[in-house]
Amino acid sequence: MVYTDTCRLGCAGIVFVFVTERKNVLLHIEQAQRLAGSLLAERRFRHSAGVAKMAAELAMRYGLDPQKAAYAGWAHDIAKELPLARQSALAERYQLLLYPEDQGLAEVLHGRLAAYWLQTYYRCEDADVLAAIEHHTLGRPGMSDLELLIFSADKIEENRWFPEVDNLRQALYDNLKQGAFACMEHGLRHLEATQCPVHSLTYAAYDDLKERLNIGS
Repeated sequence: MVYTDTCRLGCAGIVFVFVTERKNVLLHIEQAQRLAGSLLAERRFRHSAGVAKMAAELAMRYGLDPQKAAYAGWAHDIAKELPLARQSALAERYQLLLYPEDQGLAEVLHGRLAAYWLQTYYRCEDADVLAAIEHHTLGRPGMSDLELLIFSADKIEENRWFPEVDNLRQALYDNLKQGAFACMEHGLRHLEATQCPVHSLTYAAYDDLKERLNIGS
């Protein structure tokens, strides 16, 4: 089923061009909305709309491109609702299984699959946008501002609720990197407390951002 809700960004249908190292690439926010609407159930579609909205707002606050941020927000979960076995099979086919624990944590593969699809079939060739989509679940060392923004907006957009969410939102609006670190630390501690497996890339992302912020040094 296709959901035709419009995001409250005022940018639906806007076509924008940005320059990559290789050539100009045409990205269409409406295309990302259509993909989300055709591939996601209503609840996750609304989540994607929330990520796009928050990402665009934060991008304007921090001097980033709000249209890139909105595109990444709409598109970040387009592979999320494939059955996990199918995600694993496709990741293996596309050679996207990059770490030993990937086979046992299929739920972390959807970002890589989404980025692969967008680059291969939808002419998205902007490295920062693709990286933001690819790494929105686990993070990675050396994340760009756009990557940090999408990673964080995914965790605390307006449809999310948990006891600390307002504090995390405020932290992210006060300072992008420190707010992203707070989101990352909260997620990591939650996984540890609930005895869920934690991917090595998430620990590496956390340690890297902690060092960049000179926390505990």
